[in-house]
Amino acid sequence: MSQPTKNLTVRTPTDAILESISDGVFTVDLEWRITSFNRAAEEITGVPRSEAIGRLCSEVFRSSLCGDNCPLQNTLQSGKPRIGTCGYIITAQGERISISVSTAVFRDENGQVIGGAETFRDLSEVDALKRELEGRYHVGELFSRSPRMHKLFSMLPAIAASPSTVLLTGETGTGKELFARTIHSLSAHASGPFIAVNCAALPDTLLESELFGVKAGAYTGATRDRLGRFAQARGGTIFLDEIGEISPALQVRLLRVLQERTFEPLGSSRTESTDARVIVATNRNLTELIRTGEFREDLYYRINVIRLELPPLRERKDDLPLLVEEFIRRLNRIQGRTVTGISTEALALLMAHDWPGNIRELENSIERAFVLCGEGRIDMDHLPDELTLLVPRGHFTEGRTMHDMIDRQAIHAALERNDFNRLAAARELGIHKTTLFRRMKRLGMALPERDGRSSTKE
Repeated sequence: MSQPTKNLTVRTPTDAILESISDGVFTVDLEWRITSFNRAAEEITGVPRSEAIGRLCSEVFRSSLCGDNCPLQNTLQSGKPRIGTCGYIITAQGERISISVSTAVFRDENGQVIGGAETFRDLSEVDALKRELEGRYHVGELFSRSPRMHKLFSMLPAIAASPSTVLLTGETGTGKELFARTIHSLSAHASGPFIAVNCAALPDTLLESELFGVKAGAYTGATRDRLGRFAQARGGTIFLDEIGEISPALQVRLLRVLQERTFEPLGSSRTESTDARVIVATNRNLTELIRTGEFREDLYYRINVIRLELPPLRERKDDLPLLVEEFIRRLNRIQGRTVTGISTEALALLMAHDWPGNIRELENSIERAFVLCGEGRIDMDHLPDELTLLVPRGHFTEGRTMHDMIDRQAIHAALERNDFNRLAAARELGIHKTTLFRRMKRLGMALPERDGRSSTKE
């Protein structure tokens, strides 16, 4: 930053005002040469007034707004001011600073246009705050405001720095592969490959060759050597999704890889090694699988070194607006569209849903709505039927409130979760059973034919 010019002679009240404000102000003549340059302009650009006056403004500011994007040129051509145009300048020290610009035509006492005036505001502190806030909400491609997720975020750097095997658990669609990719991207293996394998997608024999590779002649049709995923992941990370689905026989081979970091391709007697970081995931209860004999206990203890349990979306509803915003931003970028967001009513409907498919279901719902939306904001009409069926047609135009709609969704979801046991549903909602009935009557909800009274919950 430049030191402001000292001993400036303040000739008029206007000069005094311009010298006292924190926004940079300058004027140019019709040849684009600077004719005045206030104290704040000196501080923001780092250019002394004595050096700025008389020079072309583009030489002083070196701004992203110079040239065809110049808002001051636009103002001089149209006669209309421009307010709040954002861009950046390069200071005398070579630093890039974000600014917000407003412009006006500069006239003499007789009303003749003699140039233009521009004010510019330093946005670098705003940018820093914005980056700080964004940093609180995301790590890599993971976004969350949930305290539970933030606790996981805080552990990621230490986990990424460790070579230990990671076990990710959680319901389907909670983003386990994205978590695995984030750990990989933060680790020392980030420059290596990230190899993902869905263990449930292949039969056992194919999965074995997929993981460990094949030597030519190992079986009919194996005409050449083929690298397995463990070999491909050398120097990187291998992510084994749905590990609870692999057979006991393959579990033995996997245990050896994890213990000794060695394996033999099918048809080969030569032992190969791998240094790949291993991350596994499952939506199954592995301890229950151990109890039923479907999963090896020694393999469980080998993979359960660092365990992260990802919460379902219904337990982090405060993340939903952030996720919706991110999905829309991503789809706009990919498809070159300008969908501006989502209406309050549509967002409230999403908030009331239970999301059994978690983030994957939400992402698919937003993508569908994005396609149907065209332009403007996503509204209730663009959402899938399974979300809107509980809202009667014309619900909002009849004067009913959004609060009623959310109540309706919450009651219906509580009844479903409790096998239509009304007492259990009322307990879950934190209200008395008679209050539940009274509220359902007010909302026009019929009592379900099935009462679930025989449930053990009542």
